[in-house]
Amino acid sequence: MTERPKFSNLIRELRKRLGLSQEQLARQLGVSFQTVNRWENGRAIPSPMGMKLIEQLLMKMPTQDQELWEQYLSEQEPNR
Repeated sequence: MTERPKFSNLIRELRKRLGLSQEQLARQLGVSFQTVNRWENGRAIPSPMGMKLIEQLLMKMPTQDQELWEQYLSEQEPNR
């Protein structure tokens, strides 16, 4: 359960740094608005495909923003 708030923070921060609404981020990732809303509110976590899409989006961002993904992964490593 502790993964969800951390991931929701990642999604929210990513979206803010991109200057996108939840609907715009959903369109960019090819998912529904409801999906992004659930991720950001901690009610769901992405599927492996969703994680891959988010990672690809982050890798297109400037280096300082890519660190978001690294922070998220390093926080999750002990749980794996």
